[in-house]
Order: sequence, then C-alpha cells, then structure tokens
Amino acid sequence: MTGIDWLILLLYFMFVLGIGVALKGRTKTSTDFFLAGRAIPAWVCGLAFLSANLGAQEVIGMGASGAKYGIATSHFYWIGAIPAMVFVGIFMMPFYYGSRARSVPEYLRLRFDEKTRSLNAISFAVMTIFSSGISMYAMAKLIQTLHIFDAPFHSIGISAQCIFHIGILTSAVVVLVYIFLGGITSAIYNEVLQFFLIVAGFLPLTWLGLKNLGGWTGLKARLDPSFTHSWAGMAHASTNRLGVDWFGLVQRAMAAKSMGAARRTPLIGAFPKMLFPFLVIVPGIIAVALPAAPATEISGSVLRTPERGIIPYKIDATTGAPVIDKNGVPQLDYDLAIPSMLLHYFPSGMLGLGITALLASFMSGMAGNVTAFNTVWTYDIYQSYLRPDASDQHYLWMGRAATVFGIALSIGAAYMANRFNNIMDMLQLVFAFVNAPLFATFLLGMFWKRTSGHGAFSGLIAGTAAAVLHHAFTLPRAAGSGIKGGWLAVLHTYPSDMAQNFWTAIWAWSTCFLITIIVSLLTKAPEENKLVGLVYSLTARAKEESLAWYLKPASLAIVVLAGTVLLNFIFW
Repeated sequence: MTGIDWLILLLYFMFVLGIGVALKGRTKTSTDFFLAGRAIPAWVCGLAFLSANLGAQEVIGMGASGAKYGIATSHFYWIGAIPAMVFVGIFMMPFYYGSRARSVPEYLRLRFDEKTRSLNAISFAVMTIFSSGISMYAMAKLIQTLHIFDAPFHSIGISAQCIFHIGILTSAVVVLVYIFLGGITSAIYNEVLQFFLIVAGFLPLTWLGLKNLGGWTGLKARLDPSFTHSWAGMAHASTNRLGVDWFGLVQRAMAAKSMGAARRTPLIGAFPKMLFPFLVIVPGIIAVALPAAPATEISGSVLRTPERGIIPYKIDATTGAPVIDKNGVPQLDYDLAIPSMLLHYFPSGMLGLGITALLASFMSGMAGNVTAFNTVWTYDIYQSYLRPDASDQHYLWMGRAATVFGIALSIGAAYMANRFNNIMDMLQLVFAFVNAPLFATFLLGMFWKRTSGHGAFSGLIAGTAAAVLHHAFTLPRAAGSGIKGGWLAVLHTYPSDMAQNFWTAIWAWSTCFLITIIVSLLTKAPEENKLVGLVYSLTARAKEESLAWYLKPASLAIVVLAGTVLLNFIFW
C-alpha cells in the first residue's frame, strides 16, 4: 500500500463515520432509528437492499465458492435469490408493508400468534449474529493476509499475531459508531456508497483476469468443463452445489416511502443481482485458472499450490503449518481467492480502491445484520416480553444498546468462522437451520388461510429439529466430526459442505411444511376477520400507482425473470 492507497482508504472511513455524525440529529424517534421514518426513495432502498446482500459473505464467500465449485455457484443468485426477491416484491411486500409490521417476527405475530413470533425472533436474532460475525471474520482475515498494518504495528511494538484480533475490533467499532449514531438511515446511505465502491473495485478485476486468460473461451480451456457449466452436477441433490438465499434484508424495503416503492425495492435490486456472478464469482474461477506461482513460502508459512492456481493453503494459526483434512490432504483457503486476485492484478491506486471495496463489503454486510438484530431484539423480544409499556425514547435507547451488545456477540461468532475454508459454507448452514423452515411457514401463512398459530409454531420447531438431526448424523467428505456435522454419528457422507447444507434445508423445509399442515388441520382454524390484510385471498388488491408500464412491479418481475432464464441458457 502506497500513499494514494492509504488516502483512498482514509477518505472512505471519514465518509462512513461522517454520515453517522450528520444523521445523529435526525434520529429522534424509534421509527427514525429502525425504519428511517419510512421516507427513503425506492431507488435508494433498492441499492441498499442490494448492498446489504453484498457483504463479506458475498464478495469473499461467493469468490471462494466460485473457486471451489465453479460457475454453478451462480445459482445462489439465479435460482436462490432472484426468484425470492420477485416473490417478496409481488406477493410478500403487500402484506408485510401493508400490515405496518416492523420486522419479520412481528408479521408472524399478526398472522399467527405470540409464541410463533417469539420462536422466530430468537432464531432470526441468532442468524443475524452469525452473519455479522462472518463479515467481521472476513475483514480481519483480509487485514491479516494482506499485511496492511504490519509495518505501523511493528513500529509501536505490536506483534503480527495480534493483527487478526485488532482487525475484528476495528470493524466492530466503525460499524458500531455509524449505526449507533444514525440508525438504519446511516446504514442505508452508507450501503449506497458501498455498492458503487464494490462495483468500481471488482469489475476491473474480472475484466483484467479474463483479458489475461484470453476471454471466457480461454478460461474454459484451462479448467474442467464442469467449472464453467452452470448445471453440471446439478442433476441430483446429492451432488448439488447450489446455495439457497430465500430471505434478503427486507427491512430496507420497509423504509420505503410508499407501498409501490416498497414493492419495487427488491425488484430494482434484482436487476444488478443477475450480474453479480460476473462481479464476485468469476474472479474466484479465474484465481483457479491462472498459472500457479512456484511452490514457495509467503510470509514464512503460506505455500501456494500448483494444483489450484493462486489459491493458497489454509494455515493453522497456532502451528503456522497448512491445515490437513482427515485424509492427510492440505486444505486450500478458498476465502483468499479474491484477496489473492487483488494482489495479483492491481497496481498502486487501484489496489487501494480494491481494498476499500473489500472493506466496504464487510461493513455493508455487518451493518445489514446488526440493524436487523437491533430491530428484532427491541421490538420482538424486549418490547414484547420485558418492557411492553415503555416510552418511545426508551425503545430508541434500547435500539442503540442492542447495537452495542449485538456487535459484541458477533465478535464471538467471528471466531467460529475460522473452522471453515469457505465462509459461504458456514452461512448456508445457518440459513438451512433458520430460513428454510421459515420460508415454509411464510408460504402457508400467506396463501392458506386455514394455517393456525399452533400449526406454524409446531412446524417451525419440527423443521429446525429436522435440520439439527440431519446435521448431527451427516458429514461432508474429508471433514472431521464436530461443527461440520456428525456429532452424534455418521450415517451418510456428502461430497461437499454445500451438498450437506442443501439437504439440510430440504429436510427442514419439508418437515416444517408437512407438520404445519397436519397440526393446522387438527386445531381450530383462525378467525377470518383477523386475517384481512395478512392472507392473499382476504386482502384487497392495492391500486397501481400512475406509472409507466415498465416501472410497475409486475412488468419489472417479468423482465428480471426472463433475464435470469436467458443467463441460464447462455451458461448451459
């Protein structure tokens, strides 16, 4: 890093913290803090929605998955995310925004009952803590790997071994300050800035890599055909490498200024989401295809491997030696695919922009999850069960306090992420436990008015239990029993972590769906007059705004789905 690189990085941090300071005076109520006063334009919400889903798990994790699994990783977007965003905009948002619910658990209370809300509030809060911790871990690992602060710390007597821990604390403090001061408004406007930084920092990386290898044709010539075929290995779920992301951070859409703006928010975000594979997945594939550096030591311990391009080995922090799996094979550190590409291609100036883009992705991912956590904690746990009659100012104070201890808990989760060589594998495992059964509950609750509160609660319990049991009795190939599964017994071995995650989600969703139906049929049906505005068949259709046809939600949905299908054919 040279002077210009440091200047770019410094300007970014000054701007991020400056937004929080500038918005402090405008954050006077709990609605301002948690929902930005419901006054943000649709295009700003759309970009924030997108940036909140373009955190460390996307930039680092999707690059890692691209290097590990190939272009099939793109189905995380093309099948997992984009149809879900269309679903949110067309079907879910009219209920969610129209009910004036302030969080996902609060909608579940309105539709079902208090116990269903409390169960989801707890699981959702845990999920956001883990997701935020993953972003912290990725940022600290980046700082440690690129040795950004080695020289300054050495000059004041701090050893290089402390850099990882200082990186976690640094990211925690920065995000804490600007959310504590400006709430979700600060997070949203920072996320818009971060979106443009991420695009500016990573688009040149893809272009330079493809140019170096002779374009897409040259890339394909250097790799096994399955790496550049989007449907290779997808014929059966046992070999599937698909990740699933059914729920984005819909809280951004809740900050929109109208129902129409809220519905357009995820649909606007879906357009650039289609192209994200070229921004974050293809660089990981390029890192595998590049000619490998000679087997040598980097920083005294990290060996590059000629078998997988410029992807380095995963190093044990205690021994300094490569981490070995149970078969005695050194593990590659796929999380370093994108950082390795930055060092390989970017000169001074561009390197500073690339590093800043990486840090921006970590900040946006952390902020998205921290704001979701403080909302769920304050409204769905604290207000509901601990202080139901407190003043609005008290809830504003509690939201800020939740930001503090939410980030503290995230620090603990960051250290757990070190057990995986691909943070996306860990994130998808968390999603399989929480989002898969929740999606089944939402589907039945929104489209089947017979679904009862007892049914929804029982389904969520059973779905989560099914995920736990499946994880307890299965294990990815070459993994040891423990955090990756098999902690009761190993009855089945999957070819990869992602295949195990996929089947965990299938068991969780299917069990929740079936148990919810059975218990609902055996219990008393909810009163229909209490479901108006919460169930599709009992909700009046909102009048469309006076917009051009191409700005209406249905038109946007058709175009984005058609584009997604076209991309699947291109990479068939």
